[in-house]
Amino acid sequence: MSILITSDTTVIIQGITGREAVTMTREGLDYGTHIIGGVTPGRGGREVHGVPVYDTVEEIAKKTRVDASVISVPPAFTRDAVFEAIEAGVKLMVVVTENIPRFEVAQMVELADQRGARIIGPNCLGVLSPDEAKVGGLGGRAEDAKKAFTKGPIGVMSRSGGMTTEICNTLTAAGLGQSTAVSIGGDAIIGQSYAELMPLFEADPETKAIAIYSEPGGRMEADLARWVKDHNSRLPVVAFMAGRFMDEMPGMRFGHAGTIVEGKADTTAEKIERLREAGIAVAERIEDIPVLVKEKL
Repeated sequence: MSILITSDTTVIIQGITGREAVTMTREGLDYGTHIIGGVTPGRGGREVHGVPVYDTVEEIAKKTRVDASVISVPPAFTRDAVFEAIEAGVKLMVVVTENIPRFEVAQMVELADQRGARIIGPNCLGVLSPDEAKVGGLGGRAEDAKKAFTKGPIGVMSRSGGMTTEICNTLTAAGLGQSTAVSIGGDAIIGQSYAELMPLFEADPETKAIAIYSEPGGRMEADLARWVKDHNSRLPVVAFMAGRFMDEMPGMRFGHAGTIVEGKADTTAEKIERLREAGIAVAERIEDIPVLVKEKL
């Protein structure tokens, strides 16, 4: 079973005529994703790889059910695009755009919360449910995604899109398939954190364990550790913490916008301690993740 998306999920792409969105459309269709339309204002009536283009989300929503939208528009227009999708009734927005001002992301997240919708990202590669659908650029070309991601019992979450694929590929090579992989985004403010997605995996009877990739900066690991302890989670969690050298370089950014170490609680050492206190195993190397997962199952 999957969380967030399945083979029945109907998907649109906002900004579908942009170069990256055209590629995502091709890759998604090849993977089997049910992409029913795209939106680019002023370009309604065209097609992208056979997918009809509309001027507004509302035009599509009036014709058919829209479950999810990939937002691939320039940063200056992203907030309006997300607002448009939410107001049209879309419940899942995958925002791949980066460099969106923080206060605009906060506004997007607040409106989504008010409307009972979810935002994945921004600055993410999306969501992939093996053998069912992929929403966003996660995994790249369909033939590559089918090699790296396989159906199975492990939920995967990562702040890095590339490392999401790397972890899944490592799990696949060890015979451990994935229920759903989520690239949650690397910005300081994002729609859904590890802790906020945990209830979905917890409610999925086919998910048996969780693997996460983490980086310095931010409080998401502390929130995850607290959630696991407070809810006595049935799911064993294995984490890999990158950027351990950053503990000696306060104020430096590891890579993503949300990875600045501003205080002791942001350091990898502090994060690892919190995770272990919650019973979460921490892998020294990526290739150790499958070993630890198998020990926990």
